[in-house]
Amino acid sequence: MDKARKDIIVKEILYWKDNRMLPEHYCDYLLALYTEGNRPKDKARKAKGFYFLNIILLLLIPLSLLFIYFTELSFILQMGLLIFFTITGVSLAIYFTNKGIAPQLPLAVSALILLLISVEMASYFFPHHNTALYGALMLNCLLWIAAAWKFRQHYFGISGLVGLIIIIISIFI
Repeated sequence: MDKARKDIIVKEILYWKDNRMLPEHYCDYLLALYTEGNRPKDKARKAKGFYFLNIILLLLIPLSLLFIYFTELSFILQMGLLIFFTITGVSLAIYFTNKGIAPQLPLAVSALILLLISVEMASYFFPHHNTALYGALMLNCLLWIAAAWKFRQHYFGISGLVGLIIIIISIFI
């Protein structure tokens, strides 16, 4: 088969893969077949951008802890920044999903920052009431279980169940 025809077929297979017209493993097989094992190099450039976004996402967690524990910002400003970080994580999860990339990291980062927000709010508004803190933690665990069901992410369900068990044990001990 001549090179021009192979290039057309490879472009068509990449289009099918990007638009999810065929399952990804079928497209990978066809690409390996028609390119004789030499995949197009466009993916390497795209992957670097997503690695950069993942690094930024991972930096949101220590940055959130920095804003809460090591700055003299007002409570409202701290919560506003953390809510902005959570919205950023959820937005990146939606973006990753639309691009066909697994959104586990943005969802996990958003869940951890949301946990931090709820613990800080419960501690701020009810400083000497452990029941408010337990309630906030239980709501987070239930939210994680719902996210596991909605997004089919098993680690959210496991984390939510383990968290609920630990909270229930700590209440009765």
